[in-house]
Amino acid sequence: MNHIEGNFKGVRNADIYYQAWLPTGEVKAVLLVVHGLGEHSGRYMNVVNHFVPLGYAVYALDHLGHGKSAGEREVIERFDDFTSTLTTFYNMVKGWQAGKPIFLLGHSMGGLIASHYLLDHQADFKGAVISAPAVKVGEAITPTTIMMGKILSAIAPKMGILGLDASLISHDPEVVKAYVNDPLVFHGKTPARLAAEMLKAMLRVSAEAGTITLPFIVIQGSEDKLVDPGGAQLLYDKAGSPDKTIKIYAGFYHEVFNEPEKSRVLGDVEAWLAAHG
Repeated sequence: MNHIEGNFKGVRNADIYYQAWLPTGEVKAVLLVVHGLGEHSGRYMNVVNHFVPLGYAVYALDHLGHGKSAGEREVIERFDDFTSTLTTFYNMVKGWQAGKPIFLLGHSMGGLIASHYLLDHQADFKGAVISAPAVKVGEAITPTTIMMGKILSAIAPKMGILGLDASLISHDPEVVKAYVNDPLVFHGKTPARLAAEMLKAMLRVSAEAGTITLPFIVIQGSEDKLVDPGGAQLLYDKAGSPDKTIKIYAGFYHEVFNEPEKSRVLGDVEAWLAAHG
């Protein structure tokens, strides 16, 4: 496979890093990867190594304030910082792979970004793969919590308020170790502004998911402790698509592509993509 990387200007002229992995032969379709909170595009090599030999071109960007992209870590002004930058990147990819079907693949916060993005841009894609989407407001999030979050977002937008337990990303200790030692992963607490903007995006997805008519598959580990596993079912139930699939993997943690039994997940996604290419 061929690996390329570069930068482009995203929201507020920020330098955004991207990379791509291309098959040596004909490209039959494109996977546009949208990564999760605090991580980066380089953590999707299991996806890359599985799909590029099958003829898929995989493109991924590092969000503003993530990975190799510019910006203070996890600091945004609004959720549109992610989606408007994704539009710029999508247009680049569409130009590079003119005429090829493009599938959107989002994980965790990337699943939220992807779901939110489809509300306005679903016509641009052949289908979507949504992994462990952070789309459901947790039961612990009370109206008082929401109000406090709005206040903090306004007066202390960079204040860290939510942490993440790295041991819960995968049952594979090597995956956890690599994550903990990865200098491109942000290990601090999520700032108040980002948390508040994610919450607003969750509420919009929940309210408007019925407008999504694009074919999609949502995949979720049943023992995910980092996002509410009910979010996958919520998205599946509320989406208006007549062609939708849900796969719940019993016992799996958050990163289903990085679990010891990842070949099963990748095989299921492969079969779904083949049926929708």
